[in-house]
Amino acid sequence: MDEINTPRYTRIHRLLKVLTLIQSGQKCTPGELADECGVSERTIFRDLTELNGAGFNIPNENGKYRIDKDRFLPPVQLTIHEALAMATLCEHLAQPEQIPFTKPAWDGLSKVLASIPQSILDELSETRKQIVIKTASSSPKDGYEDVYETMQLAIAERKTLVCQYESVSSNSKPPADFDFEPYTMLFSVRAWYVIGHHHGRGELRSLKLSRFCKAVITDSSYTIPADFSLDQYLGNAWRMMQGKDAEIELWFSPGFAETISDTIWHKTQEIEYNTDHSVTMRCTVSGFDEIVWWILSMGPNCKVIKPAELRDRVQKLATQTAEQYRKSEIDASL
Repeated sequence: MDEINTPRYTRIHRLLKVLTLIQSGQKCTPGELADECGVSERTIFRDLTELNGAGFNIPNENGKYRIDKDRFLPPVQLTIHEALAMATLCEHLAQPEQIPFTKPAWDGLSKVLASIPQSILDELSETRKQIVIKTASSSPKDGYEDVYETMQLAIAERKTLVCQYESVSSNSKPPADFDFEPYTMLFSVRAWYVIGHHHGRGELRSLKLSRFCKAVITDSSYTIPADFSLDQYLGNAWRMMQGKDAEIELWFSPGFAETISDTIWHKTQEIEYNTDHSVTMRCTVSGFDEIVWWILSMGPNCKVIKPAELRDRVQKLATQTAEQYRKSEIDASL
């Protein structure tokens, strides 16, 4: 990142900061809390009322607020199944950050587990050894942690960003500034994306966080349209990329039939079992740019029945791939 923002606190950030300051025991008077958070004492009183209402029990003793150091959060009662599910998800996804930026979930769960009776922890430990979760490898988080945090803050405060973005199709041109209003963040398969209004393009765009080289919060406010929906925006995209809807029909060989039929590849898919033990999959997909590579990954075990445009595109790419190997064989024989 070329430019980063100085820290700014949303209301949620401020409530957490107030809790942390009180628990530390260093700055606990209303005036000290107000100065530290950059707000009025009246705002601090409202924050404390809200925190007490949430069950934190923060009494005022001799003009100072305090909180039991052993009770940062209200006690949580988990069943063995709830604890196991949370521990499994956090241990295998958040702790090693298979999904970048989720490690705080493991840190938080560790605090919850510390309050669980040892007998239950022992049972959890034995069961957790036999459960493993593996996802597709994602892009490393190094280099765009500040972008992730900046996007979160901009969405929380509804503040427009001034950005620069390195597009794959930029043809080595230096990236230009553009205003961007982030609506939502999405982790899809291997990477984090942000969807929002791109002023330079005058439309909604999905942008990969790791490609931002500048993201600076401005004082300009925006609103997320009430009718915005991530599901509606993605439509029938195979994954992320939108296009014109088309009815797709694919044939899969008997050897791949079970693999295809026992997985939900797309929300619109329908599977038909054929008498020769092959299967036919039908779905409605927005655009071909993503599904074409998925089809090619199946090799000769998948054939496009329709539409003709997709069939021709797959055939052309498959021919070009075969040509690469033919050239290699010719070069090796010379």
